[in-house]
Amino acid sequence: MLRITILKTANNTTLRLEGRLTGPWVGELERTWHAVAADSGNGRASLDLSDVTFVGEDGKRLLETLYGKGAKLKAAGCATRRLVDEIERGTHGSQPRSLVAKSD
Repeated sequence: MLRITILKTANNTTLRLEGRLTGPWVGELERTWHAVAADSGNGRASLDLSDVTFVGEDGKRLLETLYGKGAKLKAAGCATRRLVDEIERGTHGSQPRSLVAKSD
């Protein structure tokens, strides 16, 4: 399950994610991000991954895509910070097993 909370301020729109970013939740995040980015005026939004407990390979690919389109990624905790660092640097090293799992 993934909970997406939209937080708007005068200067920023943030999607706060809680739970697992995998399977059908990846498509839900993509639809929500596009709607919020289009509505924000500047075509951008931030993704707060602080409360994400798991990211599947499909979720990581979406985060990489959204980052490439201008999304800012926020993280807390070792696993999410490492994932964000990998995405921002474009590296594809080993992922922490507790957060990112390879699909079979």
